[in-house]
Amino acid sequence: MKRAQLESNVLVLVTLALTAFGLVMVYSATSARAVDGGNGQPMYYLTRQAMFAGIGVVALLVASRTPYAFWRRAAPSLVLGSLVLLAGVLLVGQRVNGARRWVSLGPFAFQPSELAKLALAAWVAAYLARQRTRPSSLKELGKPLGLVAGLACVLVLVEPDLGTAIAIVVMLAGILVVAGLPSGLLVRSFGIVAALGVLAIWLEPYRRARLLSFLNPWHDPQGAGFQVVQAMIGLGSGGIFGVGIGHGVVKIFDLPEAHTDMIFATIGEELGLIGTAGVILAYSAFGWAGFRIALNCKDPFGKLLASGLTVLICGQAAINLAAVLAIAPLTGITLPFISYGGSSLIAALGATGILLNIGSADAVERRASVPDRGRGDRRPRAAVAGRGRSADRPRSTGDLRRVAGSARGAARP
Repeated sequence: MKRAQLESNVLVLVTLALTAFGLVMVYSATSARAVDGGNGQPMYYLTRQAMFAGIGVVALLVASRTPYAFWRRAAPSLVLGSLVLLAGVLLVGQRVNGARRWVSLGPFAFQPSELAKLALAAWVAAYLARQRTRPSSLKELGKPLGLVAGLACVLVLVEPDLGTAIAIVVMLAGILVVAGLPSGLLVRSFGIVAALGVLAIWLEPYRRARLLSFLNPWHDPQGAGFQVVQAMIGLGSGGIFGVGIGHGVVKIFDLPEAHTDMIFATIGEELGLIGTAGVILAYSAFGWAGFRIALNCKDPFGKLLASGLTVLICGQAAINLAAVLAIAPLTGITLPFISYGGSSLIAALGATGILLNIGSADAVERRASVPDRGRGDRRPRAAVAGRGRSADRPRSTGDLRRVAGSARGAARP
């Protein structure tokens, strides 16, 4: 099997495996709660998630067959549209748990911030790819990259949605590193972003409470630290092999958001250390395949876009896992492919489709540039229009006569 095929196959298998595993865990985490909640339909969440997964697989197939150069041309329109939607959701968005993050579309809800992540990845990659020189100062980096990304993050923070803002920053940081910006500029810009992030956390009481509870969740186990404490109890209860799928108890009444933000704790309780290690290994394989595709891509735009999408998926997974394992504050970010949520699942599958197209386009380019081993200098044979005729030898008597006549004319004084 060729290396390009191996990377694409790993990407497809890991993505579909995580999506299918997510369906199982969503059903396990919600069946009892759905019945107890009053609708009497234990498969309510599973049915909806399966429908979202079907739409996402279609998005994956369409994106994998769409030339990735299309996203370069569409990036400005996508960014503008996503900014308009982010502003509009603050006015007409559906309020859930005190936040306006969703736009209602009949029986469904759409989260514009998921579109904003993909749009920003494509736009930043396209902007840096067409620049002959990389930004070398904060002023050059701020116009227009900092302004556009900062506006998007501010709109997301107002919703409020700190987790998505962090995911956007992590994704952009990955693109900037791959683009080869000076290390001093990266350190200064990351320091400014980190300072602004701490300020945003400290000015919001509930975010400040989350940060302090992360430092010592057992200080207030029934209040600010409740979610972290219950997640640790669920993870610890699973042991090495877990209690079995469907047999977890923390998810029913004690663990908030057991099917979204905290679904990894449910996995830990029911599948134990073996299950959680398998999930981490799957995301590691996804990251390996995505970064190999980016490394092998010769087009600067494709390289940067592939890097950004890989960092987006794996970075979001890392942030979620760190929060559940109590080694980072809670951010409300979901676990890609596994957590319940239509917008996030469709966006993640669509991003995977773009990665697959970048990998397949690079494979075709590498096959087209294979050297002609029949030549002594191992260079590719020159192409000539018309019946695939080689440029280094004529194939008819008339051609031979014309060549000989041209040679005699050139030798005549």
